[in-house]
Amino acid sequence: MKVLVIGSGGREHALAWRLAQSPRVSRVLVSPGNGGTANDPDMLNVPGETVADWVRIAQQEAVHLTVVGPEAPLAAGVVDAFRAAGLRVFGPTQAAARLEGSKDFAKQFMLRHGIPTARSSTFEHAAPAHAYIDAEGAPIVIKADGLAAGKGVVVAMTLEEAHRAVDDMLGGSLGGAGSRVVIEQFLAGEEASFIVMVDGQHVLALASSQDHKRLLDGDQGPNTGGMGAYSPAPVVTPALHGRIMREIIQPTVQGMAREGLPYTGFLYAGVMIDAQGNPSTLEFNCRMGDPETQPIMMRLKSDLTVLLDHAIDGTLDQVEAEWDRRTALGVVLAAANYPGTPRSGDVIDGLGVDTETTRVFHAGTRLVDGAVQTAGGRVLCVTALGDMLKQARGRAYERAEGIRFAGRQMRTDIGWRALAAPVRH
Repeated sequence: MKVLVIGSGGREHALAWRLAQSPRVSRVLVSPGNGGTANDPDMLNVPGETVADWVRIAQQEAVHLTVVGPEAPLAAGVVDAFRAAGLRVFGPTQAAARLEGSKDFAKQFMLRHGIPTARSSTFEHAAPAHAYIDAEGAPIVIKADGLAAGKGVVVAMTLEEAHRAVDDMLGGSLGGAGSRVVIEQFLAGEEASFIVMVDGQHVLALASSQDHKRLLDGDQGPNTGGMGAYSPAPVVTPALHGRIMREIIQPTVQGMAREGLPYTGFLYAGVMIDAQGNPSTLEFNCRMGDPETQPIMMRLKSDLTVLLDHAIDGTLDQVEAEWDRRTALGVVLAAANYPGTPRSGDVIDGLGVDTETTRVFHAGTRLVDGAVQTAGGRVLCVTALGDMLKQARGRAYERAEGIRFAGRQMRTDIGWRALAAPVRH
């Protein structure tokens, strides 16, 4: 059977790769895809930019199921359109995707359903927002209400930084996404990515993971979409896993159903774990994380098409996911000037050959006359498996060091929190 993956990033390359491992799959279509999916004989890039394009592709190619990778097509109603056309698709409806599409909607939803989260307030005008910041003090977090491609959150460590972020967002630096801002309490602790599959009622938890949002070593510099990730996350102990399911995930799924917005699709909760081990919800994403998907897919041993079929059919309670006991770690190689306006068109050398333990997932790349070039902010995610985190990290960095392009940016400390952490039981 054929399957379709919508998107062009590293997350989509990783999903497409794992889907292609299924003996049930004859071809994975990726729309629009990237340089890595273009080079893979098991995949076929298909041009597409709109919901109508993707519906047409799925119909013409008679695809068995479609997986939606990024947030923008979900917010545009791609799942609604597929369902209306009688096509099998995994993802939330446009209305349910507001959990990610509006930070204010998500905060109000969490308040209604008693889901732990930071104290916050929402503003459309600068003067009351500035007054709120002065009253609360710093550090404080400023979030654009709408989708901002990973650039809508500023963790302001000073009042000056917070005021500037409000002026920038409400002043139009992020377009319509910043026409409202959510200002929330700064939560200290360690952040984990908790991603599950949801069929409207049942939940299947995926492997835990943790990413590094800041551009520079030591978690310094500006926020990015993510500079690396690893799975599993040692901070998510079995006891904490149970708490997150009980206090965050289940109330969210049940609350959405009660409000007439049954949730289907990947659900990502960014969870902050404080020094006492208490979890709080930082945000929801209505998709898998990037770069967390890459190490998670490296560890998944189950046939992803089987899990997706159960999710689409509402029978996730009848299946379990099997995981490689090893650790996976991914290192992002970013383009010059990222996360500002990244430079494109630099030729990438030294990509090498994928092995059972190391794999390069493409994100911001394109194939031009047989050469792979940079074409986005986060260019590649070099991902490796190892018996221990230290071994996975060593393999990922050894492979990454051989890959060259002008202006390459790469953190050298992915996984440092887990390596520095005490053993947890």
